[in-house]
Amino acid sequence: MRAPLLLYPLLLLLLLATSAYSWKKEEFRNCDQTPFCKRARSRKPGSCNLRVVDVSISDGDLIAKLVPKEESEQPNKPLVLTLSVYQDGVMRVKIDEDQNLNPPKKRFEVPEVIEEDFLNTKLWLTRVKEEQIDGGSSSSSVFYLSDGYEGVLRHDPFEVFARESGSGKRVLSINSNGLFAFEQLREKKEGDDWEEKFRSHTDTRPYGPQSISFDVSFYGADFVYGIPERATSFALKPTKGPNVEEYSEPYRLFNLDVFEYLHESPFGLYGSIPFMISHGKARGSSGFFWLNAAEMQIDVLGSGWNSNESSKIMFPSDKHRIDTLWMSESGVVDIFFFIGPGPKDVVRQYTSVTGRPSMPQLFATAYHQCRWNYRDEEDVYNVDSKFDEHDIPYDVLWLDIEHTDGKKYFTWDRVLFPNPEEMQKKLAAKGRHMVTIVDPHIKRDESYHIHKEASAKGYYVKDATGKDYDGWCWPGSSSYTDLLNPEIRSWWSDKFSLDSYVGSTKYLYIWNDMNEPSVFNGPEVTMPRDALHHGGVEHRELHNSYGYYFHMATSDGLLKRGDGKDRPFVLARAFFAGSQRYGAIWTGDNTAEWEHLRVSVPMVLTLSISGIVFSGADVGGFFGNPDAELLVRWYQLGAYYPFFRGHAHHDTKRREPWLFGERNTQLMREAIHVRYMYLPYFYTLFREANSSGTPVARPLWMEFPGDEKSFSNDEAFMVGNGLLVQGVYTEKAKYVSVYLPGEESWYDLRSASVYKAGHTHKYEVSQDSIPSFQRAGTIIPRKDRLRRSSTQMENDPYTLVIALNSSKAAEGELYIDDGKSYEFKQGTFIHRRFTFSNGKLISSNAAPSTAGSDTFSSECTVERIILLGLSPGAKAAIIEPGNKKVEIELGPLFIQGNRGSVPTIRKPNVRIADDWSIQIL
Repeated sequence: MRAPLLLYPLLLLLLLATSAYSWKKEEFRNCDQTPFCKRARSRKPGSCNLRVVDVSISDGDLIAKLVPKEESEQPNKPLVLTLSVYQDGVMRVKIDEDQNLNPPKKRFEVPEVIEEDFLNTKLWLTRVKEEQIDGGSSSSSVFYLSDGYEGVLRHDPFEVFARESGSGKRVLSINSNGLFAFEQLREKKEGDDWEEKFRSHTDTRPYGPQSISFDVSFYGADFVYGIPERATSFALKPTKGPNVEEYSEPYRLFNLDVFEYLHESPFGLYGSIPFMISHGKARGSSGFFWLNAAEMQIDVLGSGWNSNESSKIMFPSDKHRIDTLWMSESGVVDIFFFIGPGPKDVVRQYTSVTGRPSMPQLFATAYHQCRWNYRDEEDVYNVDSKFDEHDIPYDVLWLDIEHTDGKKYFTWDRVLFPNPEEMQKKLAAKGRHMVTIVDPHIKRDESYHIHKEASAKGYYVKDATGKDYDGWCWPGSSSYTDLLNPEIRSWWSDKFSLDSYVGSTKYLYIWNDMNEPSVFNGPEVTMPRDALHHGGVEHRELHNSYGYYFHMATSDGLLKRGDGKDRPFVLARAFFAGSQRYGAIWTGDNTAEWEHLRVSVPMVLTLSISGIVFSGADVGGFFGNPDAELLVRWYQLGAYYPFFRGHAHHDTKRREPWLFGERNTQLMREAIHVRYMYLPYFYTLFREANSSGTPVARPLWMEFPGDEKSFSNDEAFMVGNGLLVQGVYTEKAKYVSVYLPGEESWYDLRSASVYKAGHTHKYEVSQDSIPSFQRAGTIIPRKDRLRRSSTQMENDPYTLVIALNSSKAAEGELYIDDGKSYEFKQGTFIHRRFTFSNGKLISSNAAPSTAGSDTFSSECTVERIILLGLSPGAKAAIIEPGNKKVEIELGPLFIQGNRGSVPTIRKPNVRIADDWSIQIL
């Protein structure tokens, strides 16, 4: 029975109040309430009853069948195993039902994630050798993986692992503990009851239990990391074992809209990437990725977890091995081994599979100002002018859902925003841009053109009965486009054209929120698992990738809008493996608390090593009202996030940087200025990420892989290889403990004081800044003239900060292009390498010889060269070409504030694009 129309607003308010503004543990399932997780966790080591038969080579792959040795809970029908090897030390293993045996349907394999270029790097296996291993009587198939490494398929009991070919030491393995289980699809028969109930929701499960689980072991590992998203420590803690709480939970990967999430919880948040990386002093790094978009639960098994089952363990445990248990509700086994051996090797290998991070526009790497919501055009203009009045740069102003006509996306509330094109163009005149929000829920309103068209074309996700799925979100009754379908993605991307999105301009970019997808009245605030997508795919099979396809389609829309020439900027909340190709990610609805400031670092680092290099947390916290001290500290840390945005809930007090008194305004201004000063360095790092996958924000051990003290440090992080940043996470702190890794010294960014490496320093802090250091041996480019936006800095001169190491040497790079187009792919860019040794600074071309002939031009010069650690007595230098002599004098470390007095070459006036040298006399 339909409620009277007048009741609908009241019902919606009730839904929003109970679902949207507080996190309630009981609204979400735990492992014991999730049958596939409970079953997998209860299995004992050695319970797998499969062996390998019929090994052959076909089309360059190793093909085999997995059959049960005897009747058990394992499947009775053989499974097909396909093993492939790719360049750069990547091994792929697929296990699925045999399609020749006519399963009820084809199990879902996640499309559009693996890069085509990666598939072209397959190494064709032509032979395997058979040998006995580990003293067993059963043979194993051994094959080439890469120089120095082999892959092994053990036949009985079934096991797959990678090992060093000389020593035989293992790197990675699956099923070494015999926990592999694969529940095959079934036809429903009379009497079968497969329904699952959670709270008021029923999941029909038409094909019965279909979960997969197996153990993965990382050898030579001290810690494991990855599997975002969660608000916990960077290093993953054991979730099962002798010293773990009896009712501990696995790490959950299930994209959820979690309001006011808690820190220090393994609970899954908005995005899911089933990728884990190990690191240890004994071996280095390795990685593992499971391409599966269904709900996943992952246990990190503590030391001694299997001590009562030692007789069943295939391979003896050792203290530098970490065992994990991976459990998924459905899908197939499609797993990738990355053998490293270094951490940068692993992220390069992983992003070769799922895609390199996109290259952002320069403006997107600067500061963004957001709020739910800037009320109207007058509010927008006032905020914009206040930034100029207070001499605070910013590049992007954001509009949340209230800018629309009744929560209908691609529309404007023409009372509040009567002239949106003019508004965007006025911002653009200052070199600024605007972002508006476009969410996946479509208001079911017959007057709304998007809904009418999607409904008429049959473009919505269906419920289990085949009708358009109807759920509740911000607009009330809503439906969700089925973006698994490429045709529908193309239709969606067309909506971003300037003709279709009336009121938009080329200066407008997009924000995708709520794309988990969030459904306020759905089970666990998401879509039911038995909803149906293109090709009869159940939502349970693709849930974690729904936001990925939405992000993809939106990004493609901006690409179409610009005729393929304009790099898109799209921020999304939900994500999956490969999301790095389509834009930025933020860590969702955090809270204005010191602990949320602290946990932002491990959250950003976890995203960074998982391919999502363009990420950050809402500065100041989305919920709640930060006091001035917390807000200042957040700006000081956030200035070093790869994605730097201030954002706040509409129920919070206004918190633009000028609202907390003159002193705090000054501190926030200086923090934002730091980001703009280092934009050339950040942009260079984004190009490195785009080329190799190496993240912008890095854990200390990525740069110092042998330094054990860095392995569990998640309060500090590296920006590139040259800067180390340590947050201040407590109120009224006077001192902070800062560990500086490595063997070479570190230079304080504020004072140029030298700090010894390999030690924990008691660092005195003031309100002015947080501890930040430049690594000896690096050269970092800056732009010290501060403008109101990055666009207006384009022709400004550069400063080079040279931090000499104990050998009086240093090196660094600078990458420049037009900041917005794809012409860099044709070689239209400047890439310089700076080296300092034997008293000489040399600028040389770092672009590959294959770069295009149409070079990017720049008239920018170097206006200052700062020499930290220069030997006393140096008074002058000679610049070549030209044989020009210049003086070395003492100057400020920063022009702003005139801090420090350091050896400086002023106005060498060498062009940044040229080859030149400067010899210290």
